[in-house]
Amino acid sequence: MKKTFLYLVLAMMPVLASAQQMATSAPKASEATAVPTAGAEAPSAIRFGYFSFEEVFRTMPGYAIAKHHMDDLRLKYDAETKRSEDEFNSKYEEFLDGQRNFAPSILEKRQAELRELMAKNMAFKAESERLLKQAEEDAYAPLKKQIREALQKIGKAKGYAFILNSDHDSLPYVDAAMGEDITELIKENLK
Repeated sequence: MKKTFLYLVLAMMPVLASAQQMATSAPKASEATAVPTAGAEAPSAIRFGYFSFEEVFRTMPGYAIAKHHMDDLRLKYDAETKRSEDEFNSKYEEFLDGQRNFAPSILEKRQAELRELMAKNMAFKAESERLLKQAEEDAYAPLKKQIREALQKIGKAKGYAFILNSDHDSLPYVDAAMGEDITELIKENLK
């Protein structure tokens, strides 16, 4: 949805710019003799800001703390995953060593244990990835909210029509007469 909106806005900018150029370069005959009123303003170009979300996000004071907590949590899940894998590997090696000597019922029982253990390990790994993703979203949500609030404040103060995120090569060209890089302004505002 964001990309669609961004593409729509970027696609409309040349149309708006050419319409403004046509309107200012070729006034109608009735406009040539008209005298502007005291309250009338000249048409202005759409102004916008752009910034690097990642650069702002990584310089926020709370980012290092949240990242440290996430790294600790990730290490705990990785350690448990490794322990489970080691347990499975040792049981599998025992199975391989003794499978020739097992009675058919013992062989089936051990195979079922290994399948169950593998299924539990895979389920744990999937659940841990889901929980880590959720924990990361929860940890970073207050920081992202601060950025959004700062964007609202700066956007209103500067009179921007919109503010774009320039990360991931999503904004390859910006006309400096219409757009302004506000990355540093946001950083200062969030300190």
